[in-house]
Amino acid sequence: MNNLFERKPRLLILTLILIIVWGLSSFQILPRMEDPETINRGATITTNLPGASPYRVESLVTEKIEQSLSSIKEISLIESSSELGRSTVNIELKDEVTDVDPVWSRIRDRITDVIPQLPPEAQRPLYEEGYSKAFSLLTAILWDLDTAPNYAILRRLGQELFDELEALWGTERVELVGVPAEEILVEIDPVKLSSLGLTAVEVAQQIQTSDAKVAAGQLRSNRNNLLLEVDTSLESLSRIRAIPIRYSNEGQFTRLGDIALVTKGIQEPPPELTIINGKPAIVVAAMMESGQRIDEWTAAAQAKLDLFRPSLPQGVSLKIIFAQNRYVANRLDGLFSNMILGLLCVMGTAFVMMGWQSALVVSLSLPLSILMVFAGMNLWQIPLHQMSVTGIVIALGLLIDNAIVIVDELQKGLRTGIAHQHIVAETVKQLGIPLLASTLTTILSFMPIALLQGGTGEFVRTIAQTVILALVSSLILSLTIIPVLSLRLYQLTHRSHQTKTHWWDTGINLPLLTGFYRQILKLNLYFPVLGLVIGLIVPITGFVVAGTLPEEFFPPAERDQLTLEIELAPTTTLEVTQVKVAQAAKILLDHREIGEVHWFLGRNAPPFYYNLSDGVKDSPNFAQALIQLRQVSDEPQLIETLQKQLSQALPMARVLVSPLEQGPPVGAPIEIRVYGSELEMLRKIGESLREELAKIPEITYSVADLSEIQAKLSLKINEEKARLIGLDNAAIASQLDNLLEGSVGGSILEATEELPVRVRVANRDREQLPQIASLNILGNSATTERANISLSSVAEFDFLPELATIPRRNGKRINTVKAYVQADAIAATVLDEFRQNLESGKFSLPAGYRLEFGGEEEERDTAVANLIASVGVLAILMLSTLVLSFNSFRLAALVTVVGISSIGLALFSLWLFEYPLGFMSILGTIGLVGVSVNDSIVVVAALQALPPHLQRQRKAIREVVIASTRHILTTTLTTVTGFVPLFLYGGAFWEPLAICISIGVVGTTLSALVFVPSGWYYLAQAQKVSPLSVSE
Repeated sequence: MNNLFERKPRLLILTLILIIVWGLSSFQILPRMEDPETINRGATITTNLPGASPYRVESLVTEKIEQSLSSIKEISLIESSSELGRSTVNIELKDEVTDVDPVWSRIRDRITDVIPQLPPEAQRPLYEEGYSKAFSLLTAILWDLDTAPNYAILRRLGQELFDELEALWGTERVELVGVPAEEILVEIDPVKLSSLGLTAVEVAQQIQTSDAKVAAGQLRSNRNNLLLEVDTSLESLSRIRAIPIRYSNEGQFTRLGDIALVTKGIQEPPPELTIINGKPAIVVAAMMESGQRIDEWTAAAQAKLDLFRPSLPQGVSLKIIFAQNRYVANRLDGLFSNMILGLLCVMGTAFVMMGWQSALVVSLSLPLSILMVFAGMNLWQIPLHQMSVTGIVIALGLLIDNAIVIVDELQKGLRTGIAHQHIVAETVKQLGIPLLASTLTTILSFMPIALLQGGTGEFVRTIAQTVILALVSSLILSLTIIPVLSLRLYQLTHRSHQTKTHWWDTGINLPLLTGFYRQILKLNLYFPVLGLVIGLIVPITGFVVAGTLPEEFFPPAERDQLTLEIELAPTTTLEVTQVKVAQAAKILLDHREIGEVHWFLGRNAPPFYYNLSDGVKDSPNFAQALIQLRQVSDEPQLIETLQKQLSQALPMARVLVSPLEQGPPVGAPIEIRVYGSELEMLRKIGESLREELAKIPEITYSVADLSEIQAKLSLKINEEKARLIGLDNAAIASQLDNLLEGSVGGSILEATEELPVRVRVANRDREQLPQIASLNILGNSATTERANISLSSVAEFDFLPELATIPRRNGKRINTVKAYVQADAIAATVLDEFRQNLESGKFSLPAGYRLEFGGEEEERDTAVANLIASVGVLAILMLSTLVLSFNSFRLAALVTVVGISSIGLALFSLWLFEYPLGFMSILGTIGLVGVSVNDSIVVVAALQALPPHLQRQRKAIREVVIASTRHILTTTLTTVTGFVPLFLYGGAFWEPLAICISIGVVGTTLSALVFVPSGWYYLAQAQKVSPLSVSE
């Protein structure tokens, strides 16, 4: 079987054709996206309890929902917020949960079960699962006229575009953003209403009864059955105005139009608005299905937009404000360019070190392996994105190692005169086990990344998966096709018996350097302790300086987009927020680096990047901007400048300018959680922590959940006076709520839209406290005529301070202090300084209260813990592979020392080049462990092949090392040059990983040539017989 392809050349040709066709066809159909998708493990339950204080919401709603969910073991976190009139419960599932649908089903059942336990006035809980994907296309419909925007027109156009994109093949989800709801508003005159002895609810009920969209029986005869229907449905504003409301004793009717102004418009105040590049607009956000090619989907969507654009009326335009395909194309183009550059670097290195013939065969293994990787990605359902393609780039320098070793050994055999008919079988037989062992150890070193759970694992997992596919492909090719191709090429080029060779035939050869190297090895074997010291001094130094390395999770993304959040006091209206947004927009556009600014008021921007949150909605005091830069610039400096200018211009607002981040969403970089029972004490502790944070210059600002105190307008009712007119507190509250917020009665159908009819007082009658106090309340006494008195007669108003929210975490009250750092600062370093300040200061916690740190530190620690969870078992498997390959525990231990020392080398390289110890650095270090032992395995295997009587002789050991040096140096150089693209173009995200692996490989190559021979010599001299000649 070792020479099957040598004996059957047609099988060789067919196999090559199969690899090429399968690989290319797989590449064509692989899905394309910007970043990996992660499983959504979050959901939100929102329950409204109108008029209830945060304390009542917590007691009557939040606690009951939390208790109903607490027994579901798949839930890892329950966070809640009890605000005025609203309970919000956020759920997060455990990282190990991958099949989430059954869990969400059980959670929905629990929510349904808890509804009977809620107060009657509570609305039905709204359950919403989160999304962990970014929208693929954001399209804005803009109002270009100078007049006030007609949102009715924009809404209908948006709905048409919504329908078009939703029907597009490959579309998963479409959302309308910034679209105020339309309604029919009946603005009643409170004086005329009370003179008729009616309430707003009664008027709404009369409108509802007039809107009789019901059957009135059937006409049944011998020949026909005809449906009778009351023809009184509401069809127009004039029909609503004509509804009779009251009639006098003289038989005269009072119609609705006599006491109210009936208009059609948007809901006031609107819950959200969008301002696109300074113009009022609505946004249609579309998301592509998983498993599709985004370039093809975007082209189809663009065709839909081109057909839709001509139908727009004058004064309305269409603009694409975000297309993910542009970023996907740029990223994949850059990655494929890196891959080609890596290929050229690796091939050039192989040519210089091995000569053109060997380099040609070795280089053929690269495209063949990559094509096999594409085929494997298709089978494994791995899309093309940043992580998977970079995994191939990382593997470029690794997958050629096996081919280099096998071709170099085969060429040496051919030059020594081994018969051609046996050379392939002999070479494969000799190197099969060592190559299998080195490949297995490398694969096992990447397995912790492939097995990593949770959002972080789903984000980086495909790096390991593509590296493993590449290594397996390389091993298969190196043991089957590559040696046969090498033999065929040798036979073609050596038909003549010329003996003169050039360096480009066999690779560069420097006799002087070789002689010097031989003397170094001779000295090393005479003083083997010197080799041990040389091999260990730098790794030990790396372990020593590791404690000085700053820590981080993931660096920011290098992208031409920023986000800006503005949050005002909780009672701020959307109108005020809009004014502040206009101020901020002017400051932003004064910077020439900024091209466009798109605002989303009352909510988050629809997620245009994979780890952006979509959690803020119905918040009139909040706005978020998508800032489009003209190019990727010096973001930290621009962010710092914008942060300073905006904070000065908007001193009463919380302003946060942020770059887009890599990795799973984290929230605030620094989070300090304070647990306790008393809210006032929690608030005071939080403010003390914020004072300590303010002393650190790198802190931009901080905020605590309990730092917001909002004004509450309290209505104190004189219950005795209320009873005299037949009312109680609840009845007065209901009348007042229906007057101010409105009561819905009936609806109008316009095409497919149903517009509700809302009855309330006009804005002028509800925007000032004196007007509200003068509103009339109708009594309900059974013994007297229905009383009609002003609200001020039975109640008085008072302003009271109240906490804006009561936060809880896993059933316990909590105050979370969030701190944000400057763009060029590392959160872990700032947090360490804060901890030192706490320890050296007078800060202390009362009994029953405790601190907990979250933010980047918690996410990083969790991810690292998940990463190393499988390291122990995999390390035993790696050791077992070495023991079984060498049939020796001592030699396995010798190579294991090299693997452990590679960790110190990676740490030393981070310290030397001033990189932080981030998660990508840790991934690179773990991957390095398996890569680093490959050269040592080759040296040990070559030493094992010596006759037993030569295994203790210095000269024999030296010559074996010299004979192995060429392909060891070649594999090292190809590995390092394979990382050149990541050095040049990888940015802050990939550079630490490339530094760890490349510098670590260089260091462990030195260990293979110096440390391993010294260790071998000591082990050989420690026994009377060779350590390899007996089984252990």
